[in-house]
Amino acid sequence: MNQDYTIRLETKNDYREAEQLTREAFWNVYRPGCLEHYVLHVLRDDPAFVPELDFVMERDGRLIGHVMYLRSEIHGDDGRVIPIMTFGPISIAPDCKGQGYGIRLLRCSMEAARKLGAGALAITGNIGFYGKSGFVVASTCGIHYFAQPREAEVPYFLIRELEPGFLDGVTGVYRDPEGYFVDEAAAEAFDALFPPREKRKLPGQLV
Repeated sequence: MNQDYTIRLETKNDYREAEQLTREAFWNVYRPGCLEHYVLHVLRDDPAFVPELDFVMERDGRLIGHVMYLRSEIHGDDGRVIPIMTFGPISIAPDCKGQGYGIRLLRCSMEAARKLGAGALAITGNIGFYGKSGFVVASTCGIHYFAQPREAEVPYFLIRELEPGFLDGVTGVYRDPEGYFVDEAAAEAFDALFPPREKRKLPGQLV
């Protein structure tokens, strides 16, 4: 794919467009409607938010992608707290999906996270997409998701080293930053500020 896009840091002038983009990208995907645009709105004020890793992808004067990063932690079985990072939501405009933009935005932002000192990334996501960029199921590395039993292999909880050997000898439990757990009533009120859209219950949704 020819590079017909620019990846740059988000500015305050981008906020509303990025929220609209995120709403379009996730609408009716995981639930009727979506929460992700409100999550994005809230996370910008979260102490864990990393503004140096808050990127938009722009093409022809229009935002077609967005991703943000947050600081997070693994609580090691040996008592250590291992600082890592997480990211998301990562959004690509619906008419641009399947064209390689998501992979390019992800890999560019991961390299920036590595340069900023992140030793590893943990996320919840689809291994079919993220596996192409080096992510593996975290439980196979001894890192477990707080919301599931330790003996469970959680196929959507993924991890990737950015610094080789960073997680050597590390086992423990990961919990998402608190900012991801938003109040649904507040999210509904926020969504009312956007143009009305039909919420639909579709096969494959999680909620």
